[in-house]
Amino acid sequence: MVQTLAGFGFSLILMPVAVFFMGIRMAAPTIALIALSLNIINVVRYREDIDWHELKRLGWLAVLGVPVGVFAITHLDPFWVEKALGLFLILYVLYSLLRPTTPNPISRRWSYPAGFLAGCLGGAYNIPGPPMILYGSLRQWPHQRFRAVLQAVFVANTAMVVATHGFYDHYNADIFRVYALALPLLLAGIATAAWLDRRIHPQHLRTLVYLLILVLGAVLLIR
Repeated sequence: MVQTLAGFGFSLILMPVAVFFMGIRMAAPTIALIALSLNIINVVRYREDIDWHELKRLGWLAVLGVPVGVFAITHLDPFWVEKALGLFLILYVLYSLLRPTTPNPISRRWSYPAGFLAGCLGGAYNIPGPPMILYGSLRQWPHQRFRAVLQAVFVANTAMVVATHGFYDHYNADIFRVYALALPLLLAGIATAAWLDRRIHPQHLRTLVYLLILVLGAVLLIR
């Protein structure tokens, strides 16, 4: 529901919760599989607002960064990977809530580091959103374009994440069982968001999402 309304938030909210109950190595491929379904549905809904020039620059770099992130969670100590995720979420939210406004849009050249970092974070944590959100905000995209471009980049990124987890043989029957249970609720959330779309101000929703992410990041960091 949140991602359909705001354009982001699914993995930022769900990954910390899933990590808390499953651990990072089961949560990462599970959330990737669910996120891919969500992103495909949303990119079809918002396809008319996609800026294809921005997508070309962001998308291929987001794909290239994925194997780096998946390699990290596969070979590093899960304890420190979880702590790094918690700290990253806290720092990201604090910056998002406190950042100063910029009078002019930033250069499109920033799409290259933003895309690659999004791929790395997508591979490791299923959260490619923060670099994309920051770049889109500093480019001063209108809300409809912001939401559409994010979904399109997320599709490319998450498809690569799912494929890379498959290459490492991370999928099993438990993960597919969780996916099957989650899918009807995912569809219910999208339908609810479609009804709420013109009834909730996007900025108010983003602030609530940031505060929730801050709490979830703190839980991961201190537990």
